Amino acid sequence: MKFLRLTVMSALIVCIVPLSGRAAGLWLYEQATPDMGSASAGRAALAMDASTASVNPAGMTRLDRSQMLAGFQALYVDTRFDTDFAEFGGGDGGNAGGWVPAGSFSYVHNVSPDFRLGVSVASFFGLGLDYGKSWAGRYYVEKAEFLTVGINPGFGYRVNEQWSVGAGISVVNSNLEQKTAIRNLGPNQPDGRLRLEDDDWGVGYNLGVLYELSDKTRFGLTYRSEIDFEYKDTATLSGLEPPLNGIAEIVGLAGSKVDMEMKLPQAVMFSAYHKVTDQLAVLGNIGWQEWSSFGESSISLASETTTDLTVDRNFNDTWHFALGFQYELELPLLLSMGIAYDESPVSDGDRTPDMPLDRQWRYAAGLQYDISDDITVGCAYELLDAGDAAIDQNRGALAGELVGDYSSNYIHFFNVNLIRRF
Repeated sequence: MKFLRLTVMSALIVCIVPLSGRAAGLWLYEQATPDMGSASAGRAALAMDASTASVNPAGMTRLDRSQMLAGFQALYVDTRFDTDFAEFGGGDGGNAGGWVPAGSFSYVHNVSPDFRLGVSVASFFGLGLDYGKSWAGRYYVEKAEFLTVGINPGFGYRVNEQWSVGAGISVVNSNLEQKTAIRNLGPNQPDGRLRLEDDDWGVGYNLGVLYELSDKTRFGLTYRSEIDFEYKDTATLSGLEPPLNGIAEIVGLAGSKVDMEMKLPQAVMFSAYHKVTDQLAVLGNIGWQEWSSFGESSISLASETTTDLTVDRNFNDTWHFALGFQYELELPLLLSMGIAYDESPVSDGDRTPDMPLDRQWRYAAGLQYDISDDITVGCAYELLDAGDAAIDQNRGALAGELVGDYSSNYIHFFNVNLIRRF
């Protein structure tokens, strides 16, 4: 009976419980900061404004005065699924995205010539999708959101004329919500529902090194640690009809408390900045992110007994590359342009509609204008192309087969920012 219970429960979880709550999980380089104009190319080596408090705390030593940066960002998510085959019918779901507001704040305080304190508040991970209740993949996911906001205090210290080091602590709040329809097996029965919702706090850290070869060339290296979240008693099952409700009662799934653990991936980035002429600078990134750990979920169901399962969605670690330019059109006006590429964290055979990510291309441009020695204003636009994200999944009698890809899978980013020096 114990073996039977575990086997049946595992099968039901695979079909019913959202195994990750990934919620279109996406590493956001875009944080309403000026470096969005270069597609974040060179970001660990730029150290030109207070946003370096979060990106590379060692870069704070390059700021000659205390400085504040505030940014506002609007995202428009254009994600439209094109169904090739859906075993249980349904529509394409229309645009599962829409407008999302965001923002950031950073402050760096000049304590001494060699020591800086800084703090930043922003979101660097998340997004969400809402396909509606009648779309073809409703038994996989209807709505998925995973949003984060974090505060990152830190310090930067200049060791000598060439080397600076820095570190910070990331305190991150995450909010998880996922809704999925449950297909009752009897004829003409309405769908049941599963809702998963909770929030949790996680703590991590970030480290940074800045090497200034000359006034024209510098390199930055950063590390951001893994952050763990645990969501407790989060799942609500409703509307189960015979025979599914009877099976759920027998195996102990009905009335169970569902706990789930997940991790934000650790990441490393190396960046370079080189001023080719008095007007032109070239920027670049090479980065790595550990998505393989993000793809593993630990799920615990507690009723009369407790069942622990670890689910692996076969995510892969990824590499990031970026190339950008800065050009001074006139002394107070700086133009940025850039392009970036991130590998897909998941293959076509393992991709699901709660996270329709393929390879990612970013194309960006931005302007920064010095109103005075104390105030700079800027704006930037970026297009993120997340690929066609082909899906070919079959979860059997409860969720059925779903085949298709995304006719559009884009995110448009718009930001404005203000820098104030003291």
